[in-house]
Amino acid sequence: MNSCDVIIAGAGIIGVSLALELRERGATVLVLDRGEPGNESSPAAAGMLAATDPETPPALRPLAIASARIFPDFVGNVESLSGLTTDFRRLGTITFNAATTPPEYRKLSADDLRRLEPRLQCQDHAAFFNQEDSVDPRLLMRAALSAAQNRGVEIRGHAEVKEIRSRPTGVEVATTAGVFAAGVAVNCRGAWSGVPVKPRKGQMLYVQPRETLLQHVVHAPEVYIVPRSTGKILVGATVENVGFDKTVSPSAIQGLLAAGARYLPELASAPIIESWAGLRPGTPDDLPILGPTNVPLVFVASGHFRNGILLAPITAKIMADLVLGKAPILDIGAFTLSRFAAAKA
Repeated sequence: MNSCDVIIAGAGIIGVSLALELRERGATVLVLDRGEPGNESSPAAAGMLAATDPETPPALRPLAIASARIFPDFVGNVESLSGLTTDFRRLGTITFNAATTPPEYRKLSADDLRRLEPRLQCQDHAAFFNQEDSVDPRLLMRAALSAAQNRGVEIRGHAEVKEIRSRPTGVEVATTAGVFAAGVAVNCRGAWSGVPVKPRKGQMLYVQPRETLLQHVVHAPEVYIVPRSTGKILVGATVENVGFDKTVSPSAIQGLLAAGARYLPELASAPIIESWAGLRPGTPDDLPILGPTNVPLVFVASGHFRNGILLAPITAKIMADLVLGKAPILDIGAFTLSRFAAAKA
């Protein structure tokens, strides 16, 4: 039986970021994944680091803002350790028709909008600018995996966790690849974490225009548009409660493209080079679950829904504190697993 300090179940961006944080604090870490590491919801995301999005639940805002603040350092560390780039862009977001306008949002005149993005059409919506960042989740996931491995984290794919058992001196993790022992285990399995986490499907697409059409992220009521430095443009995304179905619907993809083209007309003629669906880990209240479970020495970090990429750095620090027996750097009272048991009572 193999043994280490911490076993992390789930090699998405949450699990791998936590593994890297723990390793840098001196812990030996094994990360186990049911499939190919880093190949589920994390690389399927859009990569908007929207810390002040009005749709973000109020209880989540302190974590989101704190994570956005440390994201540049997080990216810098991952890129340095891996030697890979993540397409981290700091050009900001243009939001149309915001339901509420946080103080960070600056209203744009028609001239402002034309100067920032000459090809955008506002559709008679008010336009706002916000200094938010974006990252390419596929590149980030690849770099994070490489960084963790380069720091000595062991990452095993095709090792589906079947059971985590508490033992007097730690935990045993039974998988399809054998049984592993550790002092502590953390469930970071995303949509596969178990109740109350459930998958929330999101479909999106990439187009490849012949010329550069857009520099800023665009967030409209029915669509978001995210440019990459390669010239590709991501258009997304649906939110569907359909279980673990990752089928891509041509009608949904065409609907997203049409919605994007209302704001950026050239999208209509740009070739679609890829479309896909990912499974976001959702919870009944759209808040993540962070902290201990009812099994001794077993923790959970899951349910990040649409903010897994953004919240990875702060989640890693919070969970590393908990795993190592320290008080977390932020209040996580709103994110305990026990809140769902209390709701049933």
